[in-house]
Amino acid sequence: MSRKGEKLLVLRLVRSENGWRLLIKQNNRINLDGHRPRVRRYAHGLKKLIRIGQGPENLLRQASSLGANGESDVYFEADGADVIEAHEWKCVRTLDGVRIFEDMANKKTGKGVLVKAVAVVEASADTVFDVLLGLDRRRRYEWDTLTGDLELVESLDGHCDVVYGTLDLRKLSWWQSKRDFFFSRRWFHGQDGTYTILHFPTEYKKRPPKSGYRRIKINPSSWEISNISTSSLNPARCLVTLILEIHSKHWFKWKNNEFSKFERTFPFGMLSQVAGLKEYVGANPALTFESSTVVVHSKTSSVSISSNELEDTVGSDEFYDAIGDESSSSDEDSDDEVTSKKDKKVKLKNVSWAIASLALKRTSAPDINKELNPDVPPLTLDPSQFNGTMRQGKSESDSDCWSSPSGSGFMIRGKMYLKDSTKVTGGDPLLKLIAVDWFKVDECITQVALHPKSLVQCEAGKKLPFILVINLMVPAKPNYSLVLYYAADRPVNKNSLLGKFIDGTDSFRDSRFKLIPSIIEGYWMVKRAVGTKACLLGKAVTCKYLRQDNFLEIDVDIGSSSVARGVISLVLGYVTSLVVDLAILIEAKEEAELPEYILGTVRLNRVKVDSAVPLEG
Repeated sequence: MSRKGEKLLVLRLVRSENGWRLLIKQNNRINLDGHRPRVRRYAHGLKKLIRIGQGPENLLRQASSLGANGESDVYFEADGADVIEAHEWKCVRTLDGVRIFEDMANKKTGKGVLVKAVAVVEASADTVFDVLLGLDRRRRYEWDTLTGDLELVESLDGHCDVVYGTLDLRKLSWWQSKRDFFFSRRWFHGQDGTYTILHFPTEYKKRPPKSGYRRIKINPSSWEISNISTSSLNPARCLVTLILEIHSKHWFKWKNNEFSKFERTFPFGMLSQVAGLKEYVGANPALTFESSTVVVHSKTSSVSISSNELEDTVGSDEFYDAIGDESSSSDEDSDDEVTSKKDKKVKLKNVSWAIASLALKRTSAPDINKELNPDVPPLTLDPSQFNGTMRQGKSESDSDCWSSPSGSGFMIRGKMYLKDSTKVTGGDPLLKLIAVDWFKVDECITQVALHPKSLVQCEAGKKLPFILVINLMVPAKPNYSLVLYYAADRPVNKNSLLGKFIDGTDSFRDSRFKLIPSIIEGYWMVKRAVGTKACLLGKAVTCKYLRQDNFLEIDVDIGSSSVARGVISLVLGYVTSLVVDLAILIEAKEEAELPEYILGTVRLNRVKVDSAVPLEG
């Protein structure tokens, strides 16, 4: 068979519903010997893809490999992260259909060992979230064997509350006693339908331990509930993950003894909640079709919360740490024909991704000549010529400084994204980060670029072809502003995506201004709160734009969202131990705009809050 004939055979098989099965059977019709090493590698990679792509495991954020060397920078997006996370989860135990994992890559970091339980639950993410957040005793008794007795103490805002609970550990070990505890819950709802619930141990001094009980602190934990794509004829399903922090000494002791006493421990009881939840939903078919939202009314708080907790705020506005495609929004009124087409597309995504990825570059680098004027000689951009209040780091071990990493740690939309949702690793940023300011102010400030002492107003700044100023206004006591200055070495093409963004309307900018966060080092609970998915900032918080002369300033009011305020409050509690990467993009929504490119990056290395300086003048 000719090479052209082989390609046509592959395309015909892929277009059919059972094409991947036929392709495996038809391998004897394709000559894979000697002079066709490329075809041989493709067939081998396709077999691996089909084996890996079955089932809900693609939601575990593991990249399938297609290359001969087992590595690939092209990823299939299925509720996965937009950054490359350094986790290596190993299944160490199974329990009633629930898998229990240990994070092998981070055993020596943080405050303990991370363990998680994962299961597929036959209900929607909305329903499971309702069950997890519900405090009705009769309902919790049916699935929660450990913390079934819970009582709502205070609600701090629409996304945070404090809960009191009691438990009897004597059913785990005869020598244990009755315990009571407090913990706070903070939850986030992604636009893609994913829920995250964080549990923090909390003190409540006005309420002493009950008679016969001893006060304890529960282990920090987080729940993640993600919908799994199903056809319109099948019931809803979701992937439920409980991540738990366990003291390393206890975990390794249980592990070395082959978990002989693990079943009688408090952490085991918490992990067993996933199995109980799965069985409870399975025994109540009506839950499969439920979709409800828990509404908690705010009231005055009298809770004593640790420094990593959240201040009392007002409002219940949404802050999406994950922004999905408009085409994938949950529109229950869509007709059956549209739903059927979407279902068919999902079935063929894995195979079409395998073919498309062979034609894609390993990284998505910006087309400089397309975005910037190629007829103008580039300037030499030396950050040492520009002064910011935060110093530039000289090595990775430096603290209270900034640097500009490459985009290789971020996943962005590839050339074929509109057809098969492929993402690729980002390339080098288009714009160069030349300075960072870290200001302390009484009131949030805007239009920093117009300040007489601003970098934009200095002689060197006025000579730059273009400067993008990002002013992240951080709500706290006092308030802070993190100001990032990105420069272009040549004028921007007016007809490019960047040019349209610079001179476009505010509504256009709001719909395109995207940020991807990534915590490289730091406490795992902060990582779960910040998330790893892209966020359209203009649709999550209030953004104001100032376009003048050779610059565009974007003032991002993080305090305009109560949930965003909660996240940033948590981050500030751990900021001196965090290494945070941020990538700034203009979202590509049309085929001509793909592949996406990274506009700019910044790495904030263990920033000290006290190092912020007042903005004078």
